[in-house]
Amino acid sequence: MKETYDFLVKTEVNYLSTIDGDKPSCRPFGTPIIYDDKIYILTSKHKNVSKQINKNNNVCIVAYDGENWLRINCKLIDDSSNTNVKSKFLEEFDDLEEAGYSLDNPDMQVLYMSNVEAILYDEDGNELEKYCF
Repeated sequence: MKETYDFLVKTEVNYLSTIDGDKPSCRPFGTPIIYDDKIYILTSKHKNVSKQINKNNNVCIVAYDGENWLRINCKLIDDSSNTNVKSKFLEEFDDLEEAGYSLDNPDMQVLYMSNVEAILYDEDGNELEKYCF
């Protein structure tokens, strides 16, 4: 898990894909956090990505560091009632409050990765490492 998290942090921006009806939908996502031995991401419940995850929580996340790339297939589990995780996000990222995130904002959604298969590839597509957690 630590290797997967470290790679996502190093790349700063990663791309999360969901299913929108019968079509894929992909968008950039920011840095995750680790809390309680889980990798968490943050979004807002009013966004399409949240609605798509609520319908089908199987996602793919891809990150590239200029040399290698990581593909993560996982389920995202909503843990929005966990105020400790929300507090950790707010502590780690100063700009979240300016973006409207706060503990009393019911749209603030935190999700953790479950059933993770993360595969690290080189630029030629050769598998370098595989992490499952």
